[in-house]
Amino acid sequence: MDTVWAVPARLDRSLGDDVIGYEVEAPDGSVGTVVRLSSVPGFGHLVIDAGTWKFGRSVVVPAGMVAAVDDAERVIKVGCTKDQIKEAPRFERDQDTGDLFYLRNLGTYYESLTAAP
Repeated sequence: MDTVWAVPARLDRSLGDDVIGYEVEAPDGSVGTVVRLSSVPGFGHLVIDAGTWKFGRSVVVPAGMVAAVDDAERVIKVGCTKDQIKEAPRFERDQDTGDLFYLRNLGTYYESLTAAP
């Protein structure tokens, strides 16, 4: 993976506004629905409304965690589990996704998941 913030090159696509409303699935089940995308250059990420799964909270997943996009089914598959997403630095629903301190902490967390053991 080049960076946790970039869509993996093997997907051969970018994530544009066309994915808003797509369901997000982890290997162990549904995470929620994409409600926003990053507007911060160099920090590509999805803001996901996790609904009741996260007590009405939104969660943020960096674009580099995207494993597949199925446009026909309107589903984005991520390469991390629901528990790993739950353990990520907390994102408040009204928080500015341009908060660089938050994004750096989030990036460090997700990079630790992709590091070789």
